[in-house]
Parts: sequence; C-alpha cells; structure tokens
Amino acid sequence: MSWPQRGGYCTTTACALKADAFDDAALTRDSFLGGRVTLLQPRVGYRAGVDPVLLAASVSARPGQSVLDLGCGAAPALCCLATRVEGLALVGLELQPAYAALARRNLALNALSGDIYEGTVSDPPKALRQISVDHVIANPPYFDAARGKQAEDTGRGTGRAGETPLEDWVRCAAKRLKPGGACHVILRAERLPELITAMDNHLGALTLLPLLPREGRAPRLVLMSARKGGRSPFRYRPALVLHKGTTHAGDREAYTDAIRAVLRDGASLPMSE
Repeated sequence: MSWPQRGGYCTTTACALKADAFDDAALTRDSFLGGRVTLLQPRVGYRAGVDPVLLAASVSARPGQSVLDLGCGAAPALCCLATRVEGLALVGLELQPAYAALARRNLALNALSGDIYEGTVSDPPKALRQISVDHVIANPPYFDAARGKQAEDTGRGTGRAGETPLEDWVRCAAKRLKPGGACHVILRAERLPELITAMDNHLGALTLLPLLPREGRAPRLVLMSARKGGRSPFRYRPALVLHKGTTHAGDREAYTDAIRAVLRDGASLPMSE
C-alpha cells in the first residue's frame, strides 16, 4: 500500500480497510517528476510524498522487464518507474480495494497498463502466485501497529502501521522473483535490523543506501536491495543527503541537486548503477 511516509499495512480485523471507491470530489490531481506523472490522490488519507519516487528511482530496470509493487497503494511508484523506463510489465498488490481501484485509474491516466491484484503479502491471490517477475518493489510498514498510534483516517492508518512481519514481505518478494531478480525496499532506519535479517534469510547480495535528511544527521530512511540467489558480499553505498543546509528554511524547497534530479527529472539513484 501507499503512505505519506509510505509505510503501512495490516492484515488483522483490528485495522479497518478503505473499501468504498473514492468519489472524484474527494480526490486531487497532483504532478510528479516535473509533470511527467499525474496522480489522483485522496484529499484525506494517504498522499504520496517523495518516498515512492525514491523507491522507483532505485530500480535498475530495463525495457521489457517486469515489476511487482507489494502494497502499491494508488500506484505512485509504478507510475514513476514506468515513466522513467518504458516498456515494463507492471503488477501491483494492494490490500485496500479503494486504493487498488485508484491504482488502476492512475495507470490509465498516465497511459500505462498493468495488473493490480487485491490481497495480502501473507496470502496473495492465486493469480499472483502463478507469475514471476524481474523486480519487486515495496514500502512496508514504517511502524509496528502494536507500538504506534493508529491514524484517524483508516486508509492512512493502514498505510502507516501494520502487524504483518517484514519477514512475510520479503518471503513474498523472494517467491515472486525470477532467479537473479532484485527486491528493492524503502523503510524507516529503525527497522533496518529486521529488514537485513529477513533479506538475509531469503535473498542475497544485499546493498544498503542510507538517506540522510541533512548533512551530519542520522539516516531516517534507508533503501535496500537484494537479489534472488545473489552471492556477492554486503555493499554499503555512501549515504545520500536529501536537503541542503542544516535547518529547514521556511517554505522554500531545499533538496540537494542529486535528489532534485530524481524528483523533477526522473534520474536514477546511485544504487541503481
């Protein structure tokens, strides 16, 4: 699914799901990648930020390959990736029916096509279990539902916190990947130990890229990739700084040149090389 700091998913009845389709009056039309991508997003609920754009930029996909987004939400990452790399076969898995329907609308809005399935990473639908892909992308829950406060909006809350273990996300990704295929994840830094353990259990050739909010700050987000059957040693990419300066300068945009190129021009990230 998608989330403002994209992170969340829930498979228990304790989490209410957004099932009813969004009315057009409840949606906004927003531009990404300097206007190359247009997304319909709920006014209230999950609204994609920079995270799905950074995730999409981390994927070294080639035309003709296939990509599965686990928890695709309204498909911001799929749309950004498919706009940067033409000719991809797109697949998404989304828990909440309303966001799955919005994902289909957004693909069509950007002249893209793909298959969006509804279900969970712990028990994906049969049709999804019958396919394999070159790349899996995911933005799992940033927060453990048992440790955090649920957001008032059910769609946003389900997008921010969930009880499905990271192990299930990575296991699902590994099962759907072709031999040599790559899994790409963006996540809060505090959940990195869980992610490394899960990826080490099911994949190999792990690569970590820390994302620093500003120079000299600790990372708040990390990007990590791994390959099915990969055997190369763990790689630690030099940290990438998101914003210029040491403090927030009012309402002015202050992204570093590298991040601005990703967000506005559709550039790839260093770990994609």
